Amino acid sequence: MDNKEIELEFSIKSGAPEKQRSACVVVGVFDNRKLSEPAADIDRASDGYLSEILRGGDMDGKAGSTLLLHKVPKVLAERVLLVGLGKERDFHEKAYRDAISSAIKTLRDTGSMEAAITLSEIPVKKRDTAWNIEQAVISTHDTLYRFDHHKSKPNEVRRPLKRVIFSVSRRGELKQGDAGLARGLAIAHGINLAKDLGNTPSNICTPEYLAGEAKKVAKTHGFGCEILDYAACEKLGMGSFLSVGKGSDKPPRFIVLKHEGGAKNAKPVVLVGKAVTFDAGGISLKPPAEMDEMNYDMSGGGAVIGAFRAIGELGLKLNVVGLIPACENMPDAKANKPGDIVTSMSGQTIEILNTDAEGRLILCDALTYAERFEPDAVIDLATLTGACVIALGAHPSALYSNHDPLAREIEHAADHAWDRVWRMPLWDDYQEQLKSSLADMANIGGRPGGSITAACFLWRFAKKYHWAHLDIAGTAYKGGRDKGSTGRPVSLLVHWLINRAARP
Repeated sequence: MDNKEIELEFSIKSGAPEKQRSACVVVGVFDNRKLSEPAADIDRASDGYLSEILRGGDMDGKAGSTLLLHKVPKVLAERVLLVGLGKERDFHEKAYRDAISSAIKTLRDTGSMEAAITLSEIPVKKRDTAWNIEQAVISTHDTLYRFDHHKSKPNEVRRPLKRVIFSVSRRGELKQGDAGLARGLAIAHGINLAKDLGNTPSNICTPEYLAGEAKKVAKTHGFGCEILDYAACEKLGMGSFLSVGKGSDKPPRFIVLKHEGGAKNAKPVVLVGKAVTFDAGGISLKPPAEMDEMNYDMSGGGAVIGAFRAIGELGLKLNVVGLIPACENMPDAKANKPGDIVTSMSGQTIEILNTDAEGRLILCDALTYAERFEPDAVIDLATLTGACVIALGAHPSALYSNHDPLAREIEHAADHAWDRVWRMPLWDDYQEQLKSSLADMANIGGRPGGSITAACFLWRFAKKYHWAHLDIAGTAYKGGRDKGSTGRPVSLLVHWLINRAARP
């Protein structure tokens, strides 16, 4: 991929904000004009200059507001940027990330090429310095990310932000800050790659293209990489996966990535990512509205590749396998038809009642393929159901699991990553909806509980190991005029893998 990485230099320092020699120093102001500690330091050094500005009504500390000041007395930085933090008692994870984003947007729009940001010193309840720095790095990359590679005249930034210094309140916190910085950079790079893959249009991002991008990541970081073509998948008996791509002239690819960072005999964890590079719905054709967003139906696979980039940068001491079934779902004379019956790699037969419920048809064979690795745990992730969006909106991903300890691990990682999930039921009661009179199961269970019955379908292929399913239909991308990939849940996956690598 020729998309240019955001070129930013990050560093961490401790010291008085008024003594920072920088183009701009960024400090926070809470609601009702209450100064954060770094802002109060500058106020004292400048003989009450900030307090005087605030009393004049130029800023009240409302969340998201900013005020840029020039030549503040007795301050070495050329400019001081005040950032509104909202109410101090409500200053939590989202408020912190939003404050960083507001600061970066203003720095970008005002042409600051360098900045010392003290917002990273502000305490966030139940979070430490490493968390603050990590999230600041990720939020900075997220704010500056753009995808204009297919415009004839890409948006030019006259004076791009080149250097960001995050501050910590004490020198003793520098080590924590460095750890957070390394983790934040790796995750941000993984997220950016997942975004680039998701945002690349489907006439370019085909299954073959996605396989090529996986190969590049593997070569850079020394991963094993195997690409299974149609014949190889057919030999394995992947009848369900191969049936989905029959209506497309783009041949399917089954991508296998291997990071062997753990002990030689240690069981790997497996990440499985749905990668339908364009989903027209097949014969059960989708309505035209919003079909242009269906290039994002490969977001699960893109997130797996992004997570692999991050763990490669971190050099995680863990064995990890990535499985990415990639294909297109198009209408054609050869395409699946409602009422067709296909045989999965597991030998179970599936009656296809709706060809637009294709994600589970490719994932089920990938879950069966995962058995050969005798995995310690498997997580699959997919933009699987519109029902999930109706149930949870765009805030958490839906979590299903057949193993409570694994589910709790994922919930913990999601909370720390601030890439949240909500656990959903996986009760046997829902299995009744998948009954078929002609095959072992149907691929849909009707409208009620649509995300749940999709997970129940996948569970039938994951009984031989600890397994979790993430439905990311509402979180992997934003639709509408400002459509674009979010890169989720790369951060969640990386934190889960970090925690796994730290286990004795």
